[in-house]
Amino acid sequence: MSRLSKINSKIIVKSEAISLVSQWKKNGETIVFTNGCFDLLHRGHIEYLTQAADLGTRLIIGLNSDQSVKQLEKGELRPIKDEKTRALILAALAFVSAVVIFEEETPLDLISEILPDILVKGGDWNINEIVGTEIVKSSGGQVKTISFVEGYSTTNYVKKIQDGKS
Repeated sequence: MSRLSKINSKIIVKSEAISLVSQWKKNGETIVFTNGCFDLLHRGHIEYLTQAADLGTRLIIGLNSDQSVKQLEKGELRPIKDEKTRALILAALAFVSAVVIFEEETPLDLISEILPDILVKGGDWNINEIVGTEIVKSSGGQVKTISFVEGYSTTNYVKKIQDGKS
């Protein structure tokens, strides 16, 4: 199997994620889930995702679809990269076990189906505001935040590009 094939095999649909998570849990693995748009992957994303991956043995990323990003009102130019490109870039990271693109505005359905052991978001989120908190906690899981890396934001990068600054 080529390296590109291996990377593409990590981009899966929800039903595949449910099956894999079940298998992983039977093997005693700890499933970590996070989600986002990950439009222009930057240092903040990498630091956040590596710390999330360190919390367990498998990291699943719920990726907002192009339509989902538009629903979040991040600006008319967003997403900059299409969902397939964003998924491929995330799947290329060695510590990512799976990427699941979701169409809804939030990953609540996906979280409800896979029931991760640990649900993670950045430190700019209050735990009580994280989508899926109640479901994960009621199934015996944990919800954690990871410190936000100041100075790194896709929105800020987009503004710098629009302003013509480097």
